[in-house]
Amino acid sequence: MNLPHRDSLFQKKKHKASPYVIVLLIAMIIYMLLIMRDQEQGRITPLFMATPTATRTVNSFVEEAEVHFVAGDLAKALEAFQSAATVDPNNVDLWVELARVQVYSSTLLISSEDKYNRLNEALESANRALEIEAENSTAHAVKAFALDWLASSAMVGDQSDQLLTQAEQEAVSALTLDGNNTLALAYYAEILTDQMKWTQAEQYIDQALEQDDSLMDVHRISGYLQESIGNYSAAITEYKEASEINPNLTFLYMSIGVNYRELTQYDYALDYFAMAANINEQLGVDDPIPYQSIAKTYVQQGYPLSASLNARKAVQLKPDDAYAYAFLGDIYHKARNYESEILAFQCGLEGCTAEESCEVRQCDSETDTMVAIEGLPLTVDTKDYYAEYGAVLAALHRETNGYCDKAMEILEMVRNAFSSDTIIMGVVEESEGICESYGY
Repeated sequence: MNLPHRDSLFQKKKHKASPYVIVLLIAMIIYMLLIMRDQEQGRITPLFMATPTATRTVNSFVEEAEVHFVAGDLAKALEAFQSAATVDPNNVDLWVELARVQVYSSTLLISSEDKYNRLNEALESANRALEIEAENSTAHAVKAFALDWLASSAMVGDQSDQLLTQAEQEAVSALTLDGNNTLALAYYAEILTDQMKWTQAEQYIDQALEQDDSLMDVHRISGYLQESIGNYSAAITEYKEASEINPNLTFLYMSIGVNYRELTQYDYALDYFAMAANINEQLGVDDPIPYQSIAKTYVQQGYPLSASLNARKAVQLKPDDAYAYAFLGDIYHKARNYESEILAFQCGLEGCTAEESCEVRQCDSETDTMVAIEGLPLTVDTKDYYAEYGAVLAALHRETNGYCDKAMEILEMVRNAFSSDTIIMGVVEESEGICESYGY
């Protein structure tokens, strides 16, 4: 049987191409060239390429900021307004609101330096708003607000009066542009309060209240005026009005507590400080300030153990915050817990190891954060702590511990930096006398 030749089974047949096929091929080539061109020009997205993330709108950031402000989370409100201003940098209203929140957020900061820096940031934001719109009344008003709070900073020294004058000029400019600007009226009243022009301040805040009593700022400033002239009950009423408008702003509850403490109504003061602490806890904000205010109140009541527990709670919330350790040392001093005071002051003022800071916090070294502390420099904020530290070292000096070596070093630092402070120098001289009696 003759089998076909292998080549004959796989022979390629030659056919003449159809004109329709040629046209189709040309069309496909042209189509692919057009696709490639559009991809290069960005008109269409290549197949299987990831879809770009949608850009958030300014309104979404503003809405987020407003939600956080109402919730009392000023840090997140600040971040959202900053993001909004980044997206729309020529929007004057965004810079105005950012400046306002920056001023209020300074209440969450502890050190004078941090507050000073934040208030300068607020001033920069207000200036940015005025660069965009020089005759914006509210921008001038908020700049006045920032300047006024900056004037009260311990960091500005003898520039305070100059800053208050600038603040007043900005408030006047705001009211010249719009005499019915309620915030401008209120901020001017706050400036006049800080200038101790009580009668004028009352006139402006009354006008602001009459014009619009629905604003938190207006009632807060009304409360501040009453507090400044010693009308603590009236101040409490106004601060409570402000807290009803914005019920989650902890600085309002802190102000209420402070005024109750001035009235020696300690239980009410503790209640409002606790409210501030609870709001922070709900927001997940580790703010030691309410616990430190509670500690101060317990000291005034004569409850040293409760005071110490709350001051230590503040340290546990901020285990890396040297100021919290120094504050704890101060509470121990007032509670006459002198041995504990020394190590707390050492951590806060000189710095200490992670093991020593854990001992101060009474922490569990296996489960809690272990952190070494860098001490605070001698400044107007810490001078009392340094004087107390030197005093307790001198008082507890024994030949076996040699505390006066360090005491004299600390006391000399205070003497050199604050020789004109008669109260501080009284402490220094008495403590130096103790060490001199030991031959130092």
